[in-house]
Amino acid sequence: MVALSKGGTFIGHHILVPKHGVAVHINAFNFPIWGMLEKIAVNLLAGVPAVVKPASITCYLTEVMVRDIVSSKILPEGSLQLISGSVGDLLDHVTLQDVVTFTGSAQTGLKLKSHPRILAESVPFNMEADSLNCMVLGADAMPGTPDFDVFLKEVRKEITVKAGQKCTAVRRIFVPENYIEDFVAGIKKMLSQTTIGNPQVEGVKMGSLAGKVQREEVLEKLRILQADSEILYGDQDALTVVGADKDKGAFISPFLLFNNKPFDTKSVHEVEAFGPIATVMPYKTIQEAVALSQLGKGSLCSSIITSDVNLAREYTLEAAPYHGRILVLNNQCAKESTGHGSPMPLLVHGGPGRAGGGEEMGGSRGVKHYMQRTAVQGSPSMLSDLLGQYQQGGEYKEPNVHVFRKHFEELEIGETVITHKRTITDTDIVNFGNVSWDHFYAHTDVTSLDGTIFEQKVAHGYFILSAAAGLFVDPAKGPVLLNYGLEDCRFIKPVYAGMTIGVRLTVKEKISQELKPDDTIKKGIVKYFVDVYDETGESVAIATILTMVKCKD
Repeated sequence: MVALSKGGTFIGHHILVPKHGVAVHINAFNFPIWGMLEKIAVNLLAGVPAVVKPASITCYLTEVMVRDIVSSKILPEGSLQLISGSVGDLLDHVTLQDVVTFTGSAQTGLKLKSHPRILAESVPFNMEADSLNCMVLGADAMPGTPDFDVFLKEVRKEITVKAGQKCTAVRRIFVPENYIEDFVAGIKKMLSQTTIGNPQVEGVKMGSLAGKVQREEVLEKLRILQADSEILYGDQDALTVVGADKDKGAFISPFLLFNNKPFDTKSVHEVEAFGPIATVMPYKTIQEAVALSQLGKGSLCSSIITSDVNLAREYTLEAAPYHGRILVLNNQCAKESTGHGSPMPLLVHGGPGRAGGGEEMGGSRGVKHYMQRTAVQGSPSMLSDLLGQYQQGGEYKEPNVHVFRKHFEELEIGETVITHKRTITDTDIVNFGNVSWDHFYAHTDVTSLDGTIFEQKVAHGYFILSAAAGLFVDPAKGPVLLNYGLEDCRFIKPVYAGMTIGVRLTVKEKISQELKPDDTIKKGIVKYFVDVYDETGESVAIATILTMVKCKD
C-alpha cells in the first residue's frame, strides 16, 4: 500500500497481471535445450504462452525436447509452440501485449530490435548478445598461491567447456605484467592436457563446435585477431582427435593469444571468436584492469580472482556498470563456486551495451518481464475488496466467531477481531527485561534518558508485540495449526507504564496451497494484519503475522 492522502481515505497499490499476448523466444544455436527451458519457465509462471524459434543448425534437438513435452501433457495445449527454420513473418504480427526475447549476435539482435512492428507497438524486446567477457588475476594472487591455481583452472575451464561456444565464455584475460610468464607456462601446460574428440569417449575433455560453418567463422575471427596478437598456444593443422574423424567433425584446437599493448589495440576488445579462443593481456594497476574491462563496451560477466577485499571492492564497484555479473573468486569459495560462465536462475543474467542491455532469469524478477505492473488507486475499503488483500484504513468486517475458530475457506478478507485492552505496568517492563535479558538503558534506567526521544522508561517493542499476541490469540485448539513468522513489523510510538493498549487483528490475505502427495492435512496460509493502538487510538506497533490454517474439507 502507498498512502496518497493525509486522512488515509485515498491510497494506491500496484498489481501485476499477465500480458494478453505470447512470449516469442528467438534462441541461439549454442543452447538448443537449456536456452529454451530457462526462458519459457518464467513466462509460463507468469501465465503467458510461448512461441519458440530455435537456431536452424541445432533445432533438431529442440524439436525432440518439445515433442516430449507436448506428449507428456504437463502443459496446457497451445502454451508451447515451436517454429523451426526461418522466422518468416512472425514479427509482423506481434503487438504491445507480446514480449520478444533474442539470444545471439549483436548484429542480428539490432536487426530484430529495429523491426518496424516492434518499434510501432513498443513491444518489449529483451536481448542477450554474446560479449567479450573478461577475467582478472588480482595482484595478491601471485604464482605459487592457491588463488593463482584457482585462476589457471577457471581459465582452462572457460576456454574449453562447450568448446568455448557459450555467451559467458572468457575472451579476455588480464594478468599483472610480472606474472605473465608464469601464467602462460601454467595455462599452456593445462591446455596441452586437454584431450579433444568424441565426448562419449573416456578422458575426452573437449568436443567439437556446433558445425563446420561455425568453425569457419571462428577461424576467420582468429585471423583478424592475429593481426594484432601473437598465438602462444594452438595449432589447427596439428590437431588430433580421439574417437572421431577430424575431417567429418567441426573440431578446433583451443587457442591462447597474447597482446602486449591492450590499450592500443581495438580488435582484441571488439572481435569475438565464438569458440575456444582467448587473449591474455598485461596490466600494471587495478585501475588499468578496470579500464581494460570497460573497453569491451559491456559484457555478461567478469571475474576477479583475489583474496584482497580492497582490490575486490575497487574492481567490483568500478567495473559493475559495464558487466551484468561479477564473480569474486578465491580459494575459499572455489570448491563450491558455479564458476565464471554459469548464470544462476536466482540471479539476473544479462549485461549492458554490447551484451544487449537485457535481463533474464533473476527469480521472481524474470516472471515480472511477462506481466504488466499497473497502479490502482482508490479508497482502502474499495482496494481491499478489489485486490483481495486488506489495506490499512479499510472497513472492518465483524466475524460471527473469533477468526482463529474459522477454517481457511470460511475466513473473509477484512474480518477483524477487536480485542479487550491491557494496561502496561512498570512491573511488566522489568519482568520482560529479566526474562529476555534485554537490559537496554531505555527500558531500565530513567536517569539515562536525557537527549533521547523517550520521556520515561519505555516498554520493549517485542514485549508490546508479545502482549498483543496475548490479547488476540484464541487459546483453544482449532483450525490454526501454527504461526510461523512476521512480516513488516514496525514499532511506531513509545509505550510507557500506565498506557493502555488494544489490538485490531484483521484477515489481510489468503494464499491457497496444493495438497502434496505426502500431506495428510489440507491447509492454506493466512496473513493477519496486527494493529496495536493506545488509549488515544493511535497505532503504537503494526505487523503482519503468517499462520497456517486447516481447510474445512
